[in-house]
Amino acid sequence: MSTAPGKLFFILPLALAIILTSCTKNENDVIPDEYVDFTMDLIYFINLYNVIGSDTVDADDIRINYRRYAGGYDGNGIIIYSGAEGYYAYDRTCPHDFVESGASIKVNIDFTIATCPKCGTAYALAAYGTPSSGPGRYPLKNYRTSFDGRNLRVWNY
Repeated sequence: MSTAPGKLFFILPLALAIILTSCTKNENDVIPDEYVDFTMDLIYFINLYNVIGSDTVDADDIRINYRRYAGGYDGNGIIIYSGAEGYYAYDRTCPHDFVESGASIKVNIDFTIATCPKCGTAYALAAYGTPSSGPGRYPLKNYRTSFDGRNLRVWNY
């Protein structure tokens, strides 16, 4: 009978540690959360047919379902990147400018690179949106994706 309190002494801190670590926010995710959840039929996105390509969507894009949930932070939109290992989605808001001044600057897309027009940071889309040059040190905000062979779903909750 004396082992039951010993097990409880071990299990309770372990359970608490698991709960706390599973609820912590990624320290590199500096852009505030906005509800994102939409589906896109890739037949309307020629740039994503190839193994490597990119395109952008926002809440006004009539090519996607549930477009009101495709705005990303501050309505800047979402980058969709087709890489060798699958599809990736990133917020178009520059994390460097947001951290430095609270500014919501929309990055420009050039095939596999997203570049901030204000600070000049270039983000490599093939490397999970990490900065490849410029002053930025935070990656672009990432969203989850799933692909069923024709439709791509992008979401964060």
